[in-house]
Amino acid sequence: MPALTGQVVIVTGASSGIGEATARRLVRGGAKVVISARRAEQLQALAQALDPAGASVLAVAGDVTSDADRRHLVTATLGKFGRIDALVNNAGYGTRGPVEIVPVDAIRKNFETNVFSLIALTQLVLPHLRERGTGCIVNIGSVAGKIARPLSSIYDSTKHALEALTDGLRGELKPFGVRVTLIRPGFILTEFIDAASKASDQYTDNAGPYTPYLEGFRVGYKKLRLVAGVPDDIARLVEKALTSDNPAPRYNGPLHAKFFLCLKWLLPDRVLGFIVRLRQ
Repeated sequence: MPALTGQVVIVTGASSGIGEATARRLVRGGAKVVISARRAEQLQALAQALDPAGASVLAVAGDVTSDADRRHLVTATLGKFGRIDALVNNAGYGTRGPVEIVPVDAIRKNFETNVFSLIALTQLVLPHLRERGTGCIVNIGSVAGKIARPLSSIYDSTKHALEALTDGLRGELKPFGVRVTLIRPGFILTEFIDAASKASDQYTDNAGPYTPYLEGFRVGYKKLRLVAGVPDDIARLVEKALTSDNPAPRYNGPLHAKFFLCLKWLLPDRVLGFIVRLRQ
């Protein structure tokens, strides 16, 4: 079983939420962690809190959608620690609203962050893992990638794309000793929810014929808060994947996520779709 101690791990979207919790857990386990996000001040504050001496934590501010920033992240990691053992692709955000109303440019932007930029960064990291014959890629997906919800089709489809990407990549990299796994969080209390709402206000506030259904959507989210998990629930799964010789193809958490995915497996699509609509 790979020891976490000494592993050099890049974590994107690390300034808050799941990314921050993952960085904290990995540092506690002895890993050398490179944290990346757009918000430089929050990133530096986290790095200072985790490792005041700067020996095992490196903060690299940047936008994952920028090719220059992605290349700088990889170069800075190699410059500081000399190698890369793992990449945790956590950066992402959600666009909500009816597909009919959300502009295609906004949809492209969500895919650019959640899918294409993830692929681009992974492409930069993979040669270093493949040539060493070891390493791990952890993609942070979502239960929503398996169970899509009304008025969340755009974000959910980005996470659905990660299902296929992760499975295909796992097969491609197995001969080279590189492990690939997907983490499927359920509803987790982070800044993500408020950020998604803010990013989508212009579509949900002017939803036209869909307006009557939006209140049900909001009520559904309020109900989910009652069973919501915390970021460390997912950070624990990331740690489990990084310290396994043969990680599971997917890790689901917390408990309600496993429950909904079990329903997905057990129930016909029409029945599950009816339940999902009721929860909106």
